[in-house]
Amino acid sequence: MDKLMVMQEINDVLDTYCEGCFIKTQQAKEFGKTGAHQFCISTCTIGEQLKFLGNEMNKLTK
Repeated sequence: MDKLMVMQEINDVLDTYCEGCFIKTQQAKEFGKTGAHQFCISTCTIGEQLKFLGNEMNKLTK
């Protein structure tokens, strides 16, 4: 997998699952933007997928 493919996959995931996410919106209302972000990176399965793709990107840039 090359860098361009990883970036495209990240964009696809964000556009498909994160854009307009109801849970993220509710988390932001209750806990603020930082709380919503923390939820996404620590609890959401899509956040786990994005972390994996980010790690793949890091491997390609080294």
